[in-house]
Amino acid sequence: MAEINVTPLVDVMLVLLIIFMITAPLLVAGVPVDLPESRAKALDQDTKPVQIAIDQQGALFIDDAPVSDAELPQRLADIAAQPEPPEGRRIYLRADKGLDYGKVMRVMGELNRAGLNRVALVSVGEETP
Repeated sequence: MAEINVTPLVDVMLVLLIIFMITAPLLVAGVPVDLPESRAKALDQDTKPVQIAIDQQGALFIDDAPVSDAELPQRLADIAAQPEPPEGRRIYLRADKGLDYGKVMRVMGELNRAGLNRVALVSVGEETP
């Protein structure tokens, strides 16, 4: 027989497709933050930025890992000590819109003291009534 039976290949590919379709939505997880609205455009960037989030209770997260207020300066110093990408290190700061403004400013002050000055404030697009 000079023919190749492709039925087993198709069966395996369909099973893999189903597995990826089920697991892909589970991979997108994060800290739930109610972001403010803005008319600003999205930023273009090739490398993955460091994401700092502050939830409604004021808890800090760096890349979805919880961080206490006391260990924040050391963690930011560790991030600043890493080799910088060619386009510069970008920090995304997400804060809940119901949060005290002073908490956000304290975090931005720690970012500035660590030498991380390229901070982007993340918001959601403007809602139309």
